[in-house]
Amino acid sequence: MATQFIGENFLLRSKTAEHLYHSYAKALPIIDYHNHLSAQEINEDVNFSSITEAWLGHDHYKWRAMRSNGIEEQYITGDASEQERFNRWCETVPYLIGNPLMHWTHLELQRYFDIDLFINEENAEAIWAQCNQKLALPEFSAQNLLRRMNVESLCTTDDPLSDLAHHKALAEKGFEIKVLPTFRADDLFYIEKCTKFVEWIGRLASITNVDIHAMKDLFSALDLRFEYFHENGCRLSDIGIKIVPYVDCSVEEANAVFQKVLTGSDITLHEAAVFKTQIFHYFGKKNQQLGWAMQIHIGVLQDPNKRRFEEIGGATGMSAMDDKLIASNLGDLLSDLDYHHHLPKTIIYCVNPRDNAVIASLIGAYQDSDSVPGKIQFGSAWWFNDQKDGMLSQLKTLGNMGILGRFVGMLTDSRSLLSMPRHEYFRRILCNLIGQWVEEGELPNDEQLLKSTIEGICYKNAKNYFAL
Repeated sequence: MATQFIGENFLLRSKTAEHLYHSYAKALPIIDYHNHLSAQEINEDVNFSSITEAWLGHDHYKWRAMRSNGIEEQYITGDASEQERFNRWCETVPYLIGNPLMHWTHLELQRYFDIDLFINEENAEAIWAQCNQKLALPEFSAQNLLRRMNVESLCTTDDPLSDLAHHKALAEKGFEIKVLPTFRADDLFYIEKCTKFVEWIGRLASITNVDIHAMKDLFSALDLRFEYFHENGCRLSDIGIKIVPYVDCSVEEANAVFQKVLTGSDITLHEAAVFKTQIFHYFGKKNQQLGWAMQIHIGVLQDPNKRRFEEIGGATGMSAMDDKLIASNLGDLLSDLDYHHHLPKTIIYCVNPRDNAVIASLIGAYQDSDSVPGKIQFGSAWWFNDQKDGMLSQLKTLGNMGILGRFVGMLTDSRSLLSMPRHEYFRRILCNLIGQWVEEGELPNDEQLLKSTIEGICYKNAKNYFAL
């Protein structure tokens, strides 16, 4: 059974929207500046064993949906065969009415495989066969999948202790798509997880040949890792903050906390916040010195289901939105950096849409002309907001309270090489929104204005902002 709902003008509800998308947005290259793709898979130019490996191997969005459909865990993260797992996914899709997975997966079937079938039990066998036949071909290798989607550059998410061997190899080979690392230092911020934290510090000391006994030693070791990443093309950092910390404190106070943990002593939540505040200050300063963009992801309630966490581990689709307050502490962190002219280009993402207006209003307090227009960004709709309504809410809130024309646009935040059509999804939604405003007389039908706005948000703003 063919599906007709994703046609040429999918999500485009006016002639103006159609014109904006097809004339200006559709053909633009992709800059995917935040994702969790594997540099190793790209470097080794792998061919996936099946559509299951490519689609379901690391996708907690799909895992979560399958659980909600009553699928047994053996078909999700367990030991069922690849075809069995794929069949269970196909059983689930017809129930995903209103879920972006309904749109994403059908876009991916069309854009990568030229398959116009509805994903269900009836079509599972045909989709399985057609996808796998193509995935076995050289032109469907990892690198060619990226070429197929007109990807210009992408930034993976990397532990600061990574040797970046695959990024370096890709650069040495002259792969025309830039595959750049991102300095993701969550482990450093989780000092309250004492054993894991001390273990990470030990590995940092070993890699850098720095004896780490105090904050000054820690900063020296981290300086070396920042330099190493910068030499290998990194231009962004990232921090995942579940609860935004802030304490008006000194490096000396943070050093006392750090040394307590190194000697095996427990610390209080207040002491953890002292340490995190000073680490945040250090990170902001380093990003500013290097000309990087600092990304901050806020508000995940991580793995709240204790039983399932113990059974199958973290990052498996169990996380949720948190509802801790963020405005005051985040404002203080940014203010401290700004006061000393250490505030870098910064992108702030929230997982709870309740905080959209908070962030959109807060970024306006710290804009500056010292680097690029739109220096402080309200990041694209993230995680649970990464759907039509969430994207529209983020765009409208930024438009109402900030400067939408300088927005750096979409990213996939994905572990799947088949996820690049999410940029198309965003571009269609954006063009429809701008087209609606034009048709309703809220924007002038000025061709140059509309062209520059669409091209800016979809591509040019990111290219200028990140200078990749």
